[in-house]
Amino acid sequence: MTTPKAHDGAPRRNSYGRRHGKTLRKSQVVHMQTTLKEISPKNVTYEDNPNRDPIAVTDLFGDDRPVWLEIGFGGGEHLLHMAQTYPEVGIIGCEPYVNGVAMLVPRIAETGVTNVRVHMGDARDLLDVLPEASLDKAFLLYPDPWPKSRHRQRRFIEPENIDQLARALKPGAEFRVATDIEDYARQTQQHMLGRDDFDVLTTTDDALKKPWADWHRTRYEAKAIRENRTPNYMTFRRR
Repeated sequence: MTTPKAHDGAPRRNSYGRRHGKTLRKSQVVHMQTTLKEISPKNVTYEDNPNRDPIAVTDLFGDDRPVWLEIGFGGGEHLLHMAQTYPEVGIIGCEPYVNGVAMLVPRIAETGVTNVRVHMGDARDLLDVLPEASLDKAFLLYPDPWPKSRHRQRRFIEPENIDQLARALKPGAEFRVATDIEDYARQTQQHMLGRDDFDVLTTTDDALKKPWADWHRTRYEAKAIRENRTPNYMTFRRR
């Protein structure tokens, strides 16, 4: 097995927590063995593509439609909503948590949506092999907050990760981030303000607290609100 590397050649730090939760139901296992196999992008993992050769985005959906990426889709509520709202768009979801993938995949089959591809693994592996300027939009919604100071470097909002995302985004593409952790929101705003390849579109408190017009609440946001944490909605545009 090849160990994924960061840009400096060192092994990558995980930007996510556990990979497995409770035992899957039999119906979920069946969909993981069938539906997931049908909608998984090929040549993304290090095992299948050790040289990290670029994949052909047009092969994912069979045409040159706009392509969006959701980094860590959790239970998939937002991803499925967007796929149903925008059937003309192709959406790739990446999620390393097996139980989250197992929640989404049966719903994809049940609803009959055909414009979703799911990579069960680290989104950075996909970003490695996406061609330059191939994404029209990206989402990072309620990422693992890694609240301890010694773990901050595990957050997705780190230069090496945003560099890769910036490479894959088209000029003018949107990058949306949602979090209920004030420190994460502050770090994200500060980091993105310091870059010369993105414009920060949410610069006021009112803008940060207003969800997008096509937003669909996730289970993580519902939990945050129950626990009296305020969501922040941030939008950045690739220059």
